Amino acid sequence: MASDQDTVRVLRAIFNDMPRAPQGLTGEQTVSWIRDTLRSYAGGEMAYMIENITRNAMLDIVLRLREDGYLKDDAAFENTLGQLATPAGRQTFMDWCIQAQKSVDATARLLNRAKRSVTEPAPAFAPSLSDVRRFVAGEPSGPGPLFHEYVAREDVQGVGVFEQAPERVHEFDWGFVVEEPAAWHVYLPQAWRQGTVAYFERFLLAWYQEAGTGMDAPPEGGNLPEGLMVEPGIGSFSCLTLIAPPEAVSPALRRWLGEVFIAQMLPPMAGRALDDDYDFPLGLPAVF
Repeated sequence: MASDQDTVRVLRAIFNDMPRAPQGLTGEQTVSWIRDTLRSYAGGEMAYMIENITRNAMLDIVLRLREDGYLKDDAAFENTLGQLATPAGRQTFMDWCIQAQKSVDATARLLNRAKRSVTEPAPAFAPSLSDVRRFVAGEPSGPGPLFHEYVAREDVQGVGVFEQAPERVHEFDWGFVVEEPAAWHVYLPQAWRQGTVAYFERFLLAWYQEAGTGMDAPPEGGNLPEGLMVEPGIGSFSCLTLIAPPEAVSPALRRWLGEVFIAQMLPPMAGRALDDDYDFPLGLPAVF
């Protein structure tokens, strides 16, 4: 571990030019001093807080590197203390940390891609034939436990999704689909429980991969219906939204959605999108 002396030296270097309360103040005077300092700081209170958070992050990084990184070398440690004592030096150090993290992330992606052949995720679920038939027949089940779990979430209520209950909900063991006149919003519990924002891009990449967009061939029996579009469900806070031109909505489209999309395409798509270790192949269209 870094010694107490190391910690004090790093603190002094990083925070040497931050305002510090004079000694001998009473509790009330200290509170007043802090309030005045926040108001008078360049950029205001928010800038002061961000600066403090940034410098504390630097403190953690430097002490970790002192314990088990290149700063175990005393000469390197001394040079870094001098660097951190100046605004330009701190900026250079943080830029280096950001670039190092990007390099680590890129390496992780390459390793994931290299092991794709032996880590192809299994389909996330297996839809029952009776559920698929019910969907194709246009018979919504109505809201069930998964729907109620979803709408009870604080983040969902904050976004304002389903302030009014949707008219057509198809609930399955693996999730639910909310149907509008020419749109279908697909919700999977694994995604919303882990934070749907992280999966917007991954579900679109999974769609491109499974649908054959930019690839050699579409899925078996999966010639895409004309005019069908797929979007990340940001507005509806979902993982995937399928949209069709109103004039294209037909029994044939519904059959495709049930027998091809839900039964064949969605299970492997969800398996890949929800596996954070899975790295999608190169050559897929850019998502954002």
